[in-house]
Amino acid sequence: MDYQGNVIRPPSETNSIILQVTVGCSHNRCTFCGAYKEEKFRYKDEAIIDRDLAYAAQHFQRHRRMFLADGDVVSIPQHRLVPLFQKINCKLPWIRRISLYGNSRGLRHKTVDDLLTLKALGLDRIYMGLESGEDAVLASVCKGSTAAQMIAAARKVREAGIFLSVTVLLGIGGSQGSTQHAVATAEVLNQMAPNQIAALTVIPIPGTTLYDDMNRGHFQLPNELSILQELKTLVNHIKLDKVQFQANHASNFLPIDCRLERDKSITLARIEQALAGAIPLMPDYMRGL
Repeated sequence: MDYQGNVIRPPSETNSIILQVTVGCSHNRCTFCGAYKEEKFRYKDEAIIDRDLAYAAQHFQRHRRMFLADGDVVSIPQHRLVPLFQKINCKLPWIRRISLYGNSRGLRHKTVDDLLTLKALGLDRIYMGLESGEDAVLASVCKGSTAAQMIAAARKVREAGIFLSVTVLLGIGGSQGSTQHAVATAEVLNQMAPNQIAALTVIPIPGTTLYDDMNRGHFQLPNELSILQELKTLVNHIKLDKVQFQANHASNFLPIDCRLERDKSITLARIEQALAGAIPLMPDYMRGL
């Protein structure tokens, strides 16, 4: 398989075939992200993709899932995406689930009918990064979309009946705006109504604007107890039923994997125990991206 640059996949795609069809991210301006800084966003050559599909067809016949990388595959024009999905169906007919990353800018160029067409061809799951529900935070990290735009994109995905997984970043609001960030994020999540919510904890990466801002004193990262309090506030303000909530990424201090609203009281009690010191937190040397 041909992989160029940094190929990143969601944790839940561990057992998926990773087919890289774009390189980099179409936005690539978020201050907290260093994944694609050295890469210019581009579509991969069709001949390379065809070779990878042929390789996957020969060597991955037991795999039932495929993840399309890199950062924003949904931004590929429909007239190119549809033939790609058709090739996957033709060459790997045993694939039952195709997933990809999609940001709100790319989704704005897709109609519900476009998404329904892709769903009929196997698109089962879209991963979308919300990060924060507060517009001031989104602007400060150069997200490139407002909360309202991301709500509209999410509703389009849900209307097409595609599984939606949304990522949020604990700590990205800074120490002063921690509570406001958590409440606003929960309120936006309530309107997006995703099937899955994944909460990561921001870790400033050397070489990123956020890291430089922190070193200059322009951004103050909340400490571990403040992050836990932020997590508690977020969970408490989410008013969704039957949504999978996970904070079990390697960046998190306290692993959480629950179903809301069903497990809300148990989850809040676990966070309270951690705040009181009754549950040990993940040490910094074991945390990472």
